[in-house]
Amino acid sequence: MSVAPTQAEVDAAFDDPKLANVLYHDWEAGTYDEKWSISYDERCISFAVGRFRAVSPGDETYEHALEIGSGTGFFLLNLMQGGIARKGTVTDLSPGMVEVAVRNAEGLGLDVDGKVADAETIPMPDASVDLVVGHAVLHHIPDLDQAFREILRVLRPGGRFVFAGEPTRIGDLYARKLGQATWWATTNLTKLGPLRSWRRPQAELDESSRAAALEAVVDQHVFDPERLERFALGAGAVDVRCVTEEFAAALFGWPVRTFEAAVPPEKLGFPWAMFAYRSWQRLSWLDEHVLARVVPRGLFYNALVTGVKPPAPVEL
Repeated sequence: MSVAPTQAEVDAAFDDPKLANVLYHDWEAGTYDEKWSISYDERCISFAVGRFRAVSPGDETYEHALEIGSGTGFFLLNLMQGGIARKGTVTDLSPGMVEVAVRNAEGLGLDVDGKVADAETIPMPDASVDLVVGHAVLHHIPDLDQAFREILRVLRPGGRFVFAGEPTRIGDLYARKLGQATWWATTNLTKLGPLRSWRRPQAELDESSRAAALEAVVDQHVFDPERLERFALGAGAVDVRCVTEEFAAALFGWPVRTFEAAVPPEKLGFPWAMFAYRSWQRLSWLDEHVLARVVPRGLFYNALVTGVKPPAPVEL
């Protein structure tokens, strides 16, 4: 069972983003999949593979993939199930997250090992993996220039990296404002007599607030798409490409996620889950097929970036 950090640890973490990452993600490890509706079935396989192919189209299968900041393994394990990679290594600063990711991989019968590791000093030999991936991780890393140099170092010549789920500068602003407004409205309205049964116990709300405070510390960056491309190019990558997604879907999704965190889960049930998921799907279709043609890419919430390590020079 995850153990909440003490207040002294939380206070210390405000001056140490790496400690904040470990505390927050160890705390969340046991319930992270449930919190973010993560699964390892067709729904999330399709989502993960779709994110990967949004920036790296084609049908190539990679022999060995490394995930940076794997959390519970959501991105890599679902990519492996979708045929993107045969063998995997999951890494994270949080020992709790690595433990859960390896356990999830074992349950799925996947060939995966795990390492507690810092993205700025990856404990892998030079040119040892064919693919490096990550989901919602780059914005947690303090020194992205160093991290991208490490990513290029461990990739074999011609190897690729794909990162998804990175917050844009403007997207993060409206997501946070929507989340804060939804939390305030829900936690205040559920103080009223007829709605009190929809209120979580105060101790749970207080713990969520402490988690949110730590989460604000672990988020080190937001990105304009051009800035994300510059990090990759500066490390020596070629064929660098950044795309964005989720505008209408984010405007809907962040209030929904916040509302779900503020009320007892038994009040919502399966019909609510299907409403939220189907609505997100429809709005994502609208984003991809309509709004992407007229809305500047910097206004979308999620950024995805890919690039390639230059091939080895041909000896004459």
